[in-house]
Amino acid sequence: MHGIIHAQLKKFVEAHHGLDAWKSILEDAGLDGKLYLANSVYADDEATAIVGAASKLTGAPAAQILESFGEFLVPTLMTTYRALIKPSWKTMDMLVWTEETIHKAVRLKEPGALPPKLRFQRTGPNTLKFFYHSPRRMAAVAKGIMKGVARHYGETLDIDEMPGPRGASVMTITIHPALDGGPGPATGGRREPFGVN
Repeated sequence: MHGIIHAQLKKFVEAHHGLDAWKSILEDAGLDGKLYLANSVYADDEATAIVGAASKLTGAPAAQILESFGEFLVPTLMTTYRALIKPSWKTMDMLVWTEETIHKAVRLKEPGALPPKLRFQRTGPNTLKFFYHSPRRMAAVAKGIMKGVARHYGETLDIDEMPGPRGASVMTITIHPALDGGPGPATGGRREPFGVN
């Protein structure tokens, strides 16, 4: 898994619960003192262990943490890969073209990162079907990222999910464009708390 995920997990936990919480989570996950660099690749199991420990610490379900984390990721991802994002894009374009732009670039630059393959099918002017299948079983992160992308473009979306076997999922997505053309790209990450303090 790309190190940007692990590095952002640290920022996510610290933003909501502080540095001491991150240290406690690492200790509980059996990763005491581990440092994560955004330009490295780390084992998927480490991210899974961190989320499990965060769930134990906060009382929040892992899926809730993963979705909140996905939304939190978006400002960093949009900045990191802005050279690949066309200025004319909105939510629909960003989602549909992520696989052929951002994920393609990640696979070329960091072969060990292996981002999940994304498959979107346009079903209408403002609707998509999203087919998620990854051994990581992190569909909740994808949901959060999609919501964060919509927020970035001043839009909103509804997601109707049909979970499948072994972590697979099919999602029906309805995008609601901003009525006035939108307030422009958002600049801040999500700061709503997850779990209990």
